[in-house]
Amino acid sequence: MKKTVSSILAASILALGISSASAASNDLGRQTLPQNDGWASYGEGTTGGADAANSQIFTVSNKQELVKALGAGGKNTPKIIYVDGAIDFNVDENNQPIGPEYYADEEYDFNAYLAAYNPETWGLDREVSGPLEEVRARAQKKQKAEVVVNIGSNTSIIGLGSDAKIIGGSFIMSGVENIIIRNIEFEAPRDFFPQWDPTDGSYGEWNSEYDNVTITNGSHHVWLDHNTFSDGEHHDGDSGKIFGRTYQQHDGLLDVTNASDYVTISYNVFHDHDKVSLIGSSDSRTSDRDHLKVTLHHNYYKNLTQRLPRVRYGQVHIYNNYYEFSKESGYKFDYALGVGIESKIYAENNFFQFDYDIDPGKIIKDWKGTTIYEDGSYVGGKSSARQVDLVDAFNHSHDLQLSENVGWKPSLVTNIHPTQAVPAIVKAKAGAGNAR
Repeated sequence: MKKTVSSILAASILALGISSASAASNDLGRQTLPQNDGWASYGEGTTGGADAANSQIFTVSNKQELVKALGAGGKNTPKIIYVDGAIDFNVDENNQPIGPEYYADEEYDFNAYLAAYNPETWGLDREVSGPLEEVRARAQKKQKAEVVVNIGSNTSIIGLGSDAKIIGGSFIMSGVENIIIRNIEFEAPRDFFPQWDPTDGSYGEWNSEYDNVTITNGSHHVWLDHNTFSDGEHHDGDSGKIFGRTYQQHDGLLDVTNASDYVTISYNVFHDHDKVSLIGSSDSRTSDRDHLKVTLHHNYYKNLTQRLPRVRYGQVHIYNNYYEFSKESGYKFDYALGVGIESKIYAENNFFQFDYDIDPGKIIKDWKGTTIYEDGSYVGGKSSARQVDLVDAFNHSHDLQLSENVGWKPSLVTNIHPTQAVPAIVKAKAGAGNAR
């Protein structure tokens, strides 16, 4: 692990003949969130590790180096961490690949687990329990110890070039502040030991641990920009169905929960995944009132199922995002904007493109919410795109009627593009490798 800016970056600077002053201005590690760029610019703004001393600048190329860098100088010391190449989190202390056989003890027997909790014998009215469930939970806990890392305050984590990647890792920001993550491709963690929950829904579900990125427990001032998130090589459909339900080994991609605040999510790509972003963890967590202030702009959502995002309580500004869905995708579209309890979504100039015709009233889904402001949306199907009032479309096809009186109007905005320009802008600029 080097305590200098990456040799790759330095070599590129020399090769291009860039002056040191110009190089410093183009160094993503020293860049901060621009003024008025969404909720994360509120107050003193978000600077991440821009003020890091030279001794707190690291370039990492494996999990052990990354974990060591995150802990260097104490968890709140300003630091910049450059990710060089792909980092796999399912590896041992010698950086050798590990899998289910490493995490599970000798008592783990998947076939016995299925036999014991088959709905035909166990039923659907009580959660699973007993020795086999305890063995599964132990294996899951062991995997968690390897794949989950905590990010401290005043940190910037920056991908170098166009091939920086985190494979199977789960980043958690819990009770921290002032964090920037940019220019990294994330392949969602795969839970090798999902739990069968017979009481989840009418028929039960397989539930997994590990979001790609979690912002929780009062964390605030976080900027996630020009990253790419997906299930990578392991799609949900690959594992088939067990007990008639998808054997789900993924959880969320990017969640903001438990009174966290002042988050800007910009120019990211989210593709090929089911549950994408949850803002607000539960209906009963009333302490989330007056928190969960999040901005999502110029993100590219492609072939996803739900939670784009699903919101409870928060004042969430959603503008200039491009949503694209294919009928041939293994991830079937359910809904985009989830209107949860006391949520206050303010949606502007978003573009929804399908390669099939869809009732635009299905783009919004009500989850016990009552209000959402929406303006400037375009929806395309087999025919050309047209402007659609999404709230009116929802109200036309549902008994419950949503109001557009959310009680606030965003002021932290740099530039809202015309909706017709959104597809070209977002497809050209969003995602890892495109940060400038």
